[in-house]
Amino acid sequence: MSDTTTAPSSPVVLEAWFDLQCPDCFQALGDVRALREKYGDRLDVQLRHFPLAKHKHAYAAAQAAEEAAAQGKGWPYAEALLARTADLADRGEPVLLEVASELGLDAEEFDTALIDGRHLLTVDADEAEGKAIKVTGTPTYVIDGERLDGGRSQDGLRARIEAAVDRLLTA
Repeated sequence: MSDTTTAPSSPVVLEAWFDLQCPDCFQALGDVRALREKYGDRLDVQLRHFPLAKHKHAYAAAQAAEEAAAQGKGWPYAEALLARTADLADRGEPVLLEVASELGLDAEEFDTALIDGRHLLTVDADEAEGKAIKVTGTPTYVIDGERLDGGRSQDGLRARIEAAVDRLLTA
């Protein structure tokens, strides 16, 4: 899912491999927002799905985020859902529909999308690609083929991403 706030022809792409039930991914949003602010349309932040088995509702959350993207609010939905990781863990899939309604999305279409599985292939493809490039936890970032793992510690991670973006923008 591409960041709709940036130009599709951005010179630098940052893939953010997230699990939408992951509290560490919620913490990482501060870095993502700071990077967007600093680079604007020169950086295309793409949400990639890597639902972890330990998070019971992460797979459904990834599908819901894809439906939100189809309705034009992918990142706002992902951010709102990440802010409710504990609620999602406690109450499950009803939270997915509540967030959709709060953002003015078609909650009935959300429900249908989760039932008919129209976004399964997208989530499965992301997960398979993540495994192929050795993503093991979230958040993980990939920029210019370099994998930066944030699952264990995010200390210094934004600085490393900024250094890579700056290098690519001046190349």
